[in-house]
Amino acid sequence: MPPRIAVFTKNLVNPGYQSARIGADRTAARLGASVTHYVPEKPDNVDEQIALIGRAIRDKPDAVVFVPVHETAVNEAILQFDTAKIPLFNIVSKTTAGQRVCFIGSDDRALGRDIARYLFEKLAGRGDIVIIEGASASPTSRDRLIGFQDTLAEYPGVKVRASLRGEYLRDVARQAWLAAADKLKGIDAVLSANDHMALGVIDAMTGVGVARLPPMVGINAIPDAITEIEAGRMLATANFDPMAMSAIAVEATVRHLRGESMPGEIILPVQIIDAGNCAAWNKPYEARPLPVWADVIAAANL
Repeated sequence: MPPRIAVFTKNLVNPGYQSARIGADRTAARLGASVTHYVPEKPDNVDEQIALIGRAIRDKPDAVVFVPVHETAVNEAILQFDTAKIPLFNIVSKTTAGQRVCFIGSDDRALGRDIARYLFEKLAGRGDIVIIEGASASPTSRDRLIGFQDTLAEYPGVKVRASLRGEYLRDVARQAWLAAADKLKGIDAVLSANDHMALGVIDAMTGVGVARLPPMVGINAIPDAITEIEAGRMLATANFDPMAMSAIAVEATVRHLRGESMPGEIILPVQIIDAGNCAAWNKPYEARPLPVWADVIAAANL
């Protein structure tokens, strides 16, 4: 009987989690596994994810690929996987309770440092910027902000005019920008903790007739951001890749169920995508290449 894998993502609106579901489905199809997705209807909703955990346990999957919607609020529910003896493979944000076989993610602090450094170099080390922060309950947002601050310390000529909360969502970022727009006139650049929010800022500015957008960077390399980079409306993005993470997690799950040993952690490298290399990324998620297991293990020196 093919392995049955339950895949938990945080919401239906963030393209990064759409990509995670696509990566899981593509890899499961290649390996002969089956995937069931468990996603809150309301973005990042704790109560819904807790209920979905209960539903998944009743469905008795062979393993779970899991993104927590909150760093601690679903911990008691996560422990139910241990009680049910269902192995858990964790992606994107680390769980803080229970056992996991493997975590697959990125170094979010390094992502924040590197994309900020890229932007500040383009500004020649001087200018007023606006930071768009991600979800308040997300450790990835916290760590990216720390990375931004690391790099700000290296560039005393770069000043933060404002820091807005976009909750990792396009429309929330758009509304946050519009609410603060009077204070943001003449800013030199926008540093966003993900692409989805950067697109929301573009929506806000173009919606009120701003003809010349400031240099803007994000994180995730989502297809819409690549389009904006090619069009010159975004400067760059850093590749935080939930599709690759989920693909690796599903393959790790299948291999684990076959009895293979697994590393406890796989951290994907940082890559900056700008106008010089974005053509290779200008593909829908369904057409982007997925990681090769042997290459992942070799790159991680495992």
